[in-house]
Amino acid sequence: MRTHHTGPEYLVQTAAMAKRFYLEGKSKMEIAEEFGISRFKVARTLESALRDGLIRLEIRLPAELDAGLSDALRTRYGLRHAIVIDSRHEDPDDTAQATRRLGAVTADLLAEIVTENDVLGLVWGPEVEALGLELTTLARCTVVQLCGVTPLRPVNVSAVEAVRRAATISRGVVYPIYAPLLLPDATAARMLREQPGVVDAVRRFGDVTKAVVTVGGWGPGLSTVFDALSDADREDYRRRGVCAEVAGRPLDAEGRDIVPELTERIIAISFDELRQVPDVILMADGVERATAAAAALKTGLFNGVVTDAGVAESLL
Repeated sequence: MRTHHTGPEYLVQTAAMAKRFYLEGKSKMEIAEEFGISRFKVARTLESALRDGLIRLEIRLPAELDAGLSDALRTRYGLRHAIVIDSRHEDPDDTAQATRRLGAVTADLLAEIVTENDVLGLVWGPEVEALGLELTTLARCTVVQLCGVTPLRPVNVSAVEAVRRAATISRGVVYPIYAPLLLPDATAARMLREQPGVVDAVRRFGDVTKAVVTVGGWGPGLSTVFDALSDADREDYRRRGVCAEVAGRPLDAEGRDIVPELTERIIAISFDELRQVPDVILMADGVERATAAAAALKTGLFNGVVTDAGVAESLL
């Protein structure tokens, strides 16, 4: 039986086939016709070349992206978008830098997936503020603010700067919400929802096609809602199982909204409205929010996640 000898003709022909297939995008059938062989022989030749090291495929990503964790997260949770930042070599105490990196990567993702005539919805929060600062390009789209801002900070231009910046870069119409996220009672919230500026934004919730939403942990500095509540309310909700907050709504570990009375006091897109949005991206910032991120994913609201390696490893 004649053994195959990998002589010079075989080597240069295999290299040519590999160039056609991997670099020029030609099909195995097209390559077979060009070289006068069967497509099965083309397939066997390429497979052997990979196995023997004649062809080496190299996948290069920017150092900040973790391809393995991103793919594992996408597969595990059935996500359309999953981006994990490799944060394991960073200073764990530099939370501001971590938030900026998360914002930058999310800004790049929006530049990639937002198309003309999309309606982009953004919640308010430090992570989204970081996203706004990092945005440099965006398709023409309408931008809608999806919730009010924390009562602990002034309701002014800087509070909705991310929404305005996104609209400026996209050259689209903007619908900001100049109102608090959390009101003292349900009556005050109802009255505020009827104010002209707020009404304009709220009416656009149903038009949103892509949204970016953050998740808060149930602890100091981890959630704007937690920080705005009284000590008594914080402890009461904790005893009831609250461990996370999404769009102003406290969640338990199973992703259930278990504080309906608080929902009546907030100015924010509802979960029912979010479920109608084709693409909802979760920004999960920092391993201290890993439990909260797990709860958020259990709501079924999200088909995309941008997070860091610490959170991803915990979710997996």
